[in-house]
Amino acid sequence: MLLKKIGISILIVFSLITSLLYIYDYDYILKGIRVVYLTGHKTAFIDDTPYFDTHTINKGVSKRWELHKDYNKVPTSKKIDSTHKALGTVAYLIIKNDSIFHEFYAEGYDEESKTNSFSMAKSVITALLFKAISEGYIKDLDTPVNEFIPNIEGAYASKLTVGDLSSMASGLNWEESYSSPFSITAKANYDSNIRPLIKGLKVIEKPGVNFKYLSGATQLLGMVLEKATKQTLSNYLSKSFWQPMGMSQNAKWQLDSDESGMEKAFCCIASNARDFSRFGQLWLHNGKVNNQQLIPKVLAIKAQQPRFADSPQYGYGLWLAKYKEKKVTYMRGILGQYVICIPEDNIIITRLGHHRSIPTVKSAGQDFITYIDEAYQMLNIAAR
Repeated sequence: MLLKKIGISILIVFSLITSLLYIYDYDYILKGIRVVYLTGHKTAFIDDTPYFDTHTINKGVSKRWELHKDYNKVPTSKKIDSTHKALGTVAYLIIKNDSIFHEFYAEGYDEESKTNSFSMAKSVITALLFKAISEGYIKDLDTPVNEFIPNIEGAYASKLTVGDLSSMASGLNWEESYSSPFSITAKANYDSNIRPLIKGLKVIEKPGVNFKYLSGATQLLGMVLEKATKQTLSNYLSKSFWQPMGMSQNAKWQLDSDESGMEKAFCCIASNARDFSRFGQLWLHNGKVNNQQLIPKVLAIKAQQPRFADSPQYGYGLWLAKYKEKKVTYMRGILGQYVICIPEDNIIITRLGHHRSIPTVKSAGQDFITYIDEAYQMLNIAAR
């Protein structure tokens, strides 16, 4: 009898909490609990795509990567092995002169394993913006956002441009929080209708002045691209890059709801390490892949330069760094997803995995340095 009363009490409390979540528009938290905690995780995880509806990013004719003459001949060091183990690396590729020099996959993963890009998708959205400009859907980086999304609110709404969204200088009232389940970031990831959420944002600071990393800016840019091209982001990505790049597999892009929903533009493309590395080629070669100029060279170069002198860590959709005075451009995801480009030496380093070192405001974490250090060490051994 006592157990029955306890069970009834628990059921009543759960029903009350559930009702309150729906009443106050926090019902998305239930999906977060179902996707994260009920699958044995504490946060978003790299294999979460099956728990969301998706659009398919269709490939065309696949183009195999060339293998370097010293492919996987150089043994790895204790340092990189321990880093892989400690941070749960599932894929680590070193590409030299457009040939795969080294390739590592953890147990249970291989060259066909699809994992979540997380915020590396922001760089893909900027690539789509550049493509849309080259095809005349959008005039240039100074095009006002309200030409496509006319009901944006805020004192500075009329001044917001597509370039401001790409360079993270939007002035939007967005809270970039990954710890609070009540934050707009969490709501965007798990809610079932992202468009009204984004349309409800306001431009409260003057855009185009300061760097401030906001996922909402990328989502708004995705909505601009939808309007401008009259295509889903997945279809436009397929035609613009997945097919001409010769990707090996179809990819998946998480949606906010069912197939009629919108892609989460700020994140969540599921693909494999080799295909993600093609975007390394795109930036490394200033917009050219497979002898095709897929985006304008001038825009590809611009993306890899800081927009603001006091924020040298970011350009347009890309993170920037220096490694021993060498220029580094990279795509980055929250759990240590990296596609790192070092143009001076024609090197791409791709790493996918479960965890990362904690970055600072203006630089990546120690893991980022380790992946580069160890790549150079292995390449130097091969060159002797």
